[in-house]
Amino acid sequence: MTQSASPLPKALGHIRVLDLSRVLAGPWCSQNLADLGADVIKIERPGNGDDTRAWGPPYAKDADGNDTSEAAYYLSANRGKRSVTVDIASSEGQALLRELVKHCDVVLENFKVGHLKRYGLDYDTLKAIKPDLVYCSITGFGQDGPYAHRAGYDFLIQGMGGLMSVTGERDDLPGGGPQKAGVALTDLMTGMYATVAVLAALTHRDRTGEGQHIDMALLDTQVAMLANMGSNYLNSGEPPKRWGNAHANIVPYQTFACADGHIIVATGNDGQYQKFVEAGGRPELGLDERFATNPLRVKNRDVLVPILAEMVKEKPRDEWIALLESVGVPCGPINDLGEVFTNEQVQAREVAIELPHPKAGKVKLVRNPIRMSATPATSDKAPPLLGQHTDEVLRDVLGRSDADIAALRDKGVL
Repeated sequence: MTQSASPLPKALGHIRVLDLSRVLAGPWCSQNLADLGADVIKIERPGNGDDTRAWGPPYAKDADGNDTSEAAYYLSANRGKRSVTVDIASSEGQALLRELVKHCDVVLENFKVGHLKRYGLDYDTLKAIKPDLVYCSITGFGQDGPYAHRAGYDFLIQGMGGLMSVTGERDDLPGGGPQKAGVALTDLMTGMYATVAVLAALTHRDRTGEGQHIDMALLDTQVAMLANMGSNYLNSGEPPKRWGNAHANIVPYQTFACADGHIIVATGNDGQYQKFVEAGGRPELGLDERFATNPLRVKNRDVLVPILAEMVKEKPRDEWIALLESVGVPCGPINDLGEVFTNEQVQAREVAIELPHPKAGKVKLVRNPIRMSATPATSDKAPPLLGQHTDEVLRDVLGRSDADIAALRDKGVL
């Protein structure tokens, strides 16, 4: 389906964001803000732009099936924005951005600590220009501490921040060992936390007139999102182990091989466990004193799970799902992305969208999952071409003439 502009008001229609970020964590935040209605001006390097523009294949294809220059990676995190090319290493480019800041509510950046100070684009400098500015910095390790000046990358932070210590198969089983998540989870979660922080800071500004500097770090986010695993360690003193597709605190809560595929079974209480084994024709497992309660099942998982695994192998996947759903046991398949996007629920929710695009004709994207009745998140503008809106923004926001813009372009500033 094609997502058209909503006739309803936009929650952030009064907000303008100057986005100096690139790659994923920062752009994920600014894409959220754009979906919620903010005017996001994405500043990119002339000639090259955001690094992810070249992170292909795959690329969006044109009407003839040929690759365009638009990498799918870039497309995933940049819809709804306006692209302006500016050379921030030039004094005129820096002056241009400081002029733009006067017309913006938020600045978002993910440069190394102290890097933008040399260009007069740091928080203290810009705060003097616009005192109520909300300025969000995203780095690997934060603005202070012994690691502040290190570069931070999602993969490294997944390892350093403990995620890989609890992700992957058990060390005592075949294939055991640390494993990263299949997507750049730390970048994405940092972008989400940054979105929350920006919205909170804007609310504070609207109440008090005070701006502020937001310091977001990938490592901080990764440690925070350990959730129950972090709590388990802090309250026991024992580092959690990897459990593969099993759960550290609940049994059975894992994947099982069926006769023709795999299934997830997630029994959250003793009653669901009993219904599970009864559905599998093994009611005695629900009465066995070794497995009667979840703490006992956790204690005796190495005895119970192989028995359950043999039970599950006796039926095909779809039969198991129908059977367990009929008795209220949480279960589900393990879908590849082809199955995800053809799933009836995913299609009913119109999760996949198509947007018109100047090179590809149209691009396929995933809509924002936020659903609000009065001010819905909308995805009505495709990720921009490099510099697509440079003239428009300089003319409409700053009042520059066509001659002024042409002169800046001749000097290599744009």
